[in-house]
Amino acid sequence: MKTSASSPPNCVSACATPFVHTSLLMSRLEYSSRAGSIRRYSLHWLRRNRHAVELLPALAEAFDEPFADGSAIPTYLVSQLARQHVKVSLTGEGGDELFGGYNYYVGHRLAPTLGRFSSTIRPLVERLPASMAKSSTLEYRLKRFTRSAQLATLDRHYTWKTIMPVEERSRLLLPEHRPPHDPRDLMSELFKESQGVDDLARVMDIDIGLFLVDDMLVKTDRASMAHSLEARVPFLDPVVAEFALALPSSLKVRGFSKKRLLKQAVAPLVPSPILKGEKRGFAMPLAAWLRVELRPMIADLLSATNLRRQGFFHPDAVAQMVAEHQEQRADHHRQIWALLVFSLWFDRYGAGR
Repeated sequence: MKTSASSPPNCVSACATPFVHTSLLMSRLEYSSRAGSIRRYSLHWLRRNRHAVELLPALAEAFDEPFADGSAIPTYLVSQLARQHVKVSLTGEGGDELFGGYNYYVGHRLAPTLGRFSSTIRPLVERLPASMAKSSTLEYRLKRFTRSAQLATLDRHYTWKTIMPVEERSRLLLPEHRPPHDPRDLMSELFKESQGVDDLARVMDIDIGLFLVDDMLVKTDRASMAHSLEARVPFLDPVVAEFALALPSSLKVRGFSKKRLLKQAVAPLVPSPILKGEKRGFAMPLAAWLRVELRPMIADLLSATNLRRQGFFHPDAVAQMVAEHQEQRADHHRQIWALLVFSLWFDRYGAGR
């Protein structure tokens, strides 16, 4: 998040120090320092030892809904830091959706060719141990790819985007709270609207219409406004967005290369190690937090007694999911985080409504 102010411009970055390996922390420090040297930005680093157990109540109040995107935590903290220096900030929302920055766009490109082999290699991939180091590991991406690569484009995209598949929600939710509609209906409607273009452009259109609007922009807006910080989104300038939408998807994603045209455009301004570096999102070590730091909160909010009182989820199904994650037999951190956020929000704001 770059902040607008008098010269030199301010640039802020954040890292959650608990459970972050020293080498990873140092690589992020070096990366941000390199980025901060461009155009002589004034770099402000935020290293917080506060855990999600302290931040969750504040997030529930700021978002006023069960918002389960884990990147809301660093967005909230970076907004808090930025507001100490400026009143208006520039953010990068829209860049991935418009110019092809997500890893699963590469997956969609590779699926028609490699999908036919996914059923063969899947048994080997499934034997890889679940990694708890960070939210999106090679093991996680391989399992996600081989489980869905052979599916039709829309079903594949839904599977890669959803936190809880339909079957898993059916196991967790009590019958009276299962939605009568298929969650894929909204995606299907947008997919039909884009007939006549290639499939990658169609799934990017879905992301713009749903994910960007209802997740990314909501997250940034509420996290920033919680600290009275105005956030501006240059990539969504009509001229920029219309230009990006008119581009063929081959100029955005080809093979394993993402944001191809955008990277070429900024190459004279950005050092090569940053352009060619790994994508760095606002991911938190939620998998580790849920095994250690957040265990007492899980034991309270997701206890059988509390779940029965709330009346939405099967206590036994939730307990099994939590046990599998905490014993490192599976990585369920996205699902457990969503349940935790919902339970906290419901106890604070929903129980009496």
